[in-house]
Amino acid sequence: MSNRISVVINTYNAETTLEPTLKSVAGGLFDEVLVCDMESTDRTVEIARSYGCRIVTFPKEGCTCVEPARAFALQSAACEWVLVVDADEIVTPALHDYLYALVGGQNPPAGLWIPRRNYFMGRFMHGTYPDYILRFMRREGTLWAPHAHAIPQVVGRTERIPASRRDLAFIHIPPEDMSVLLAKADAYTESERVRRRERGEKVTFLRLLFKPAFVFFKLYILKGGFRDGTPGLIRAAYNSFYKFTSLAKMYEDSIDLKSIFASGAERLR
Repeated sequence: MSNRISVVINTYNAETTLEPTLKSVAGGLFDEVLVCDMESTDRTVEIARSYGCRIVTFPKEGCTCVEPARAFALQSAACEWVLVVDADEIVTPALHDYLYALVGGQNPPAGLWIPRRNYFMGRFMHGTYPDYILRFMRREGTLWAPHAHAIPQVVGRTERIPASRRDLAFIHIPPEDMSVLLAKADAYTESERVRRRERGEKVTFLRLLFKPAFVFFKLYILKGGFRDGTPGLIRAAYNSFYKFTSLAKMYEDSIDLKSIFASGAERLR
């Protein structure tokens, strides 16, 4: 059985974060580093080439999130095993060694959930850890749906790295300020809105009232976000707002706005 691993990185205008990511995976550490670029207009591709990465291109037009390019990048990889890394994440040496030992052993899982250590405004976010993501998998048979925050569908058994093994977690240091985060919240919840509309999901008054509040309580109190100072408070509030926005869009889809507008206009006559 092959124990070769491709690292796949999806990029779009990632020049400010890409180099630390590439330093953690390039230079022969893995068997291949593949960068799938979405028509960047900055130095992203130039930086990727300087690290010897193989580069493929996916058209940016019409994409509001990275997921449509995930499946293309995954299937473009040369190796049987694929580690998907974002352009603002760092792979630790311990994780590298763990993955090669895993695929070199007997009966490895087809997919692996990896914890992620998120940083926000310069602080490690206790409230979001372990933030498990399914990012290591066999290429063959894996499907990645084209909507925001999609979880890849892996054929076979999956396992999780224990949360206690923080040395094996991705280090995630996104550069976004609040303006970028708010723009992403609108784009990502719009993608989720379409998917949930197709599934016929509904939202009740109580869900709209209590779910965002629980998200804040979970991150800030239960998971210790209060230990992260003001950035921890802001992050918990942002995640709560994200959930509220997603639910509010679902509720909006359940009412007939055109009829309400027409009725109101009729009463004004």
